[in-house]
This record gives sequence, C-alpha cells and structure tokens, in this order.
Amino acid sequence: MNGDTDMTLAFELEALKELASPESVFEDARGWTEYIGVVSEKPTYVVTNFTRKNRIRQDFFSGPRGKAESLDGVKDQFDTERYVYIGASDEDEKLAGRVGWEYLDVEEAAEAADWVLATSVEDEEDDAEPVRDDWP
Repeated sequence: MNGDTDMTLAFELEALKELASPESVFEDARGWTEYIGVVSEKPTYVVTNFTRKNRIRQDFFSGPRGKAESLDGVKDQFDTERYVYIGASDEDEKLAGRVGWEYLDVEEAAEAADWVLATSVEDEEDDAEPVRDDWP
C-alpha cells in the first residue's frame, strides 16, 4: 500500500474470502497499519470460525451489529489518521462513503499490496498440465 502506518484497516468478510491467503494478508498488513479487523453482516460465529480457521488475529470485529454500526464503532474506538475499508461490491463502496471511510476494492488492494487473489490460484491450477493417472 503506501507505508502510512497510522491507519485502521477493515476487511469485509466476503472481500477477505477472495484472497488466496487471508492469514498472510493480515500478517503483511500489520506491517503498515495500526489496527486491522473484519466486518460483516453475517452472525458473529461465521466471522469467528473463518478467522480461527485462517489463523487471523484481528483487533476488532463486527459482533452482532451491522457493518455500518461496526465501522462507526471502530472509528470511535481507534484514533488513526486514516480509515480504509476493503470491500468487494458496490454496496461496500457506498457504505464506506456513508460512514466516512476510504474505500478500496479487494482486487485493487491485492494489486497494490501484491496479495494473491484466490481466483488467481484457481486459474493457475486450471492452466497446469493435466495429471495422467494411466502413466507408468
């Protein structure tokens, strides 16, 4: 990204799922952000299960609130110069504007930070030589 460490970074859960290695994305982002977490409209246990499965340690999460309320709460709780919301839809972009966060599409964020998208990994697997199971 841009080396500005006085930043709070929030991932929408569906955007995070589009990345090949969410754990390494969080590790990388910790080097240039102050706070990082996940927001979602999904129930808390869905976010918790995903973050545990991917060994993601987050500084905040949605809890039982909606995304807008969560982002407002994060902004109130964490005092940084920038608040960046990484999403995957037009609705996410509109939400960021309504709550006063900068918006970045997950594909743009991945390109800027050299993160691998899950679709990129699948495409590489599709392009691989077929494995012959009748070969000696």
